[in-house]
Amino acid sequence: MAVRLDDMDRKILAELQADAEQSLDEIARKVGSSKTPVWNRIRRMKEAGVITRQIAILDPEALGLEACFFVLIRTSEHEADWQRRFLKALRERPEVLEAHRLAGDIDYILKVRVKNARAYDTFYQALISEVRIYNVTALLSMEEIKATTMLPV
Repeated sequence: MAVRLDDMDRKILAELQADAEQSLDEIARKVGSSKTPVWNRIRRMKEAGVITRQIAILDPEALGLEACFFVLIRTSEHEADWQRRFLKALRERPEVLEAHRLAGDIDYILKVRVKNARAYDTFYQALISEVRIYNVTALLSMEEIKATTMLPV
């Protein structure tokens, strides 16, 4: 269920998404308010689950993780036990940045970040050793054109 947010809440959220390290004073100045009301609104949005956590965003290439693969998975298995094992395998793999269950011909899409093609193959071999998969297609991203964590508020 969506939480009711007003324009001030949205301005605060936009500022936090742009840079969560800003001080309350900076955010308040930018949104045209004072420190205490901004702090109260942030606290309320945390309690309501709008703000789930604050994190540091790292540069994958600076960490040597230069290869980004989008992995398309088709399965012939749809039993609860298979799905439980598959989801467990994905959650345990730090290389998997995102995993989505899809409608259509492809059952799942994964975003996988690794050092190189050899590291992807190691990931792939480990995954298929844990769960049976009907078909896997790995697509190497040649260029990241846009990547953001900022939601349109």
